Amino acid sequence: MSVTEFSARVLEWFARHGRHDLPWQTGISPYRVWVSEIMLQQTRVATVIPYYERFMARFPQVLALADADLDQVLHHWSGLGYYARARHLHAAAGIIRDRYQGRFPVDFAALQALPGVGRSTAGAILALAAGQRHPVLDGNVKRVLARFHAVAGWPGQAAVQKTLWALAERYTPQQQVRDYTQAMMDLGATLCTRSQPACPRCPLAGDCQAHAAGRQADFPSPRPGKRLPVRRTQMLLLRNDHNEVLLERRPPVGIWGGLWSFPEPASGLAPEAWCRTHLGMTVQIREAWPVVRHTFSHFHLEITPLLATACKPAAAVRESAGRLWYNPESGGEHGFAAPVGRLLQRLSRQQAVG
Repeated sequence: MSVTEFSARVLEWFARHGRHDLPWQTGISPYRVWVSEIMLQQTRVATVIPYYERFMARFPQVLALADADLDQVLHHWSGLGYYARARHLHAAAGIIRDRYQGRFPVDFAALQALPGVGRSTAGAILALAAGQRHPVLDGNVKRVLARFHAVAGWPGQAAVQKTLWALAERYTPQQQVRDYTQAMMDLGATLCTRSQPACPRCPLAGDCQAHAAGRQADFPSPRPGKRLPVRRTQMLLLRNDHNEVLLERRPPVGIWGGLWSFPEPASGLAPEAWCRTHLGMTVQIREAWPVVRHTFSHFHLEITPLLATACKPAAAVRESAGRLWYNPESGGEHGFAAPVGRLLQRLSRQQAVG
């Protein structure tokens, strides 16, 4: 198949069967596309859409995002995961405000220099929002190209990635770049899926090497497997006599960076003793809830929630930049990781029934 025929088939399929009504395809702008591309990193469209709509309602322009507190941004990201994306988004918005006078840059080098924006993301933003010709190589496009040419190896390997980038560059047309880019993403998301690809409906199936050999499942090769380690922690669900719960802000980098979470007593020390030492207060542990398991990309985290009450909450623990007494019914804008949010909801339900 020639390069021209490849793009022609993809574009013809897109015109008939592609997705044309996604929220970021309405009122197209570099800012709207940028937010969508960051959210779509490692997250499916169906999951992203409600988050995107709430996020854009709260931060409709890049200056609104730049001027917001990080807490507000993380609050609207809570539950979407991979929170470094939200921190990078906020930091990049500040750069656009301060360095580019609030005007979203449409230069490839300037975009790629922003936090959280790599080569493929920069290319996607400029192709989809400005019609500029740049190849794109997100997970969906990698899968289409790896199967079409039977490219062996895990795409995370440098040599495999180099081959796939060369193919992406080869097939990206000079015209209709916006439609072609969205079409390739749609092909991977809706037909050339990881499992059970819909080859009979694919416009490229007749020349796809993986399909011809009946080896669609072999391409692209999966990441070399390894058993995920298990880490364990205790989370202190500590309430005062106002039914407020103590929260601490996590460090700005690392797991759940910048989010609010429960204090985590160190292992090897009784929680009551840890509270006396680190919080300067006496607490009573009421009960331990069942273990909650949360899986990250590189480990499992097993959380033992400890329900506790503060015996002398007054002067010992005061609110500060890194600690606060939180009322779950307050509705304030705070960022919580998914398991923390679920534990807060359980606390609220328990309080509601007395």
